Parts: sequence; structure tokens; C-alpha cells
Amino acid sequence: MELKLIVIRTGNPSAVASFYSLLGFVFSYHKHGNSPYHYSAIVDNTVFEVYPLQKNQDGADGSLRLGFGIDNFDTVIKTLQSNQVVFASEPCETDFGYMAVISDPDGRKIELYKK
Repeated sequence: MELKLIVIRTGNPSAVASFYSLLGFVFSYHKHGNSPYHYSAIVDNTVFEVYPLQKNQDGADGSLRLGFGIDNFDTVIKTLQSNQVVFASEPCETDFGYMAVISDPDGRKIELYKK
């Protein structure tokens, strides 16, 4: 099995894409078919997309939790700190490896693992 696609929805796609760019994602802004314009990045074989909220959505799903292995972990952490990103857990050794937990602009918890 292979994970091919992750889509998150937000009320502010440009701000959320900018946030994830701090982690190293490189987004393109496009649309295909009848979809709305959205941000899309490819990591290995997985497409990570940031879409606007659907018409029937009041807000983003804050319960979604994502985890990413980061190649240049220390540099990314410094970049996040200098951009006043909220840390739920500062970098530390855990049972799962050396990691930190941050919050994205919509309040989703993001686990960052040192590769």
C-alpha cells in the first residue's frame, strides 16, 4: 500500500500553504477540472493539497493530526521559532524519536520528526 493523497481544507489557503512552506513544501497554485484553485505539493509519491473550505463547511477540521519526517530538522525548527510558530511540544527525545509538535494556522497538531 502507498499513501497517494492528503487534502486539508481551510478558510485561508494562502496562509496555510505559506505555513507548510516553512516545513519545506514547495507548492504550485492551480486547478483541474471543476475543482477550485488550490495549492499542491508533491513529496515522494504523495500529493499534499491545501483547498479552500467547501460551501457547507464552517471551519477547518482541527482534529486532524499530521506527522512529517524532516531532513533539515534543526534549520526548520529555527525557521519556525523565528516565525513565531506555536509549539505544543519543544523538540525532545520521545519513544517515537526526536520530535516536536507545532500547530498550524487552523490549530491542527503537526508532529515533526528528525530524520
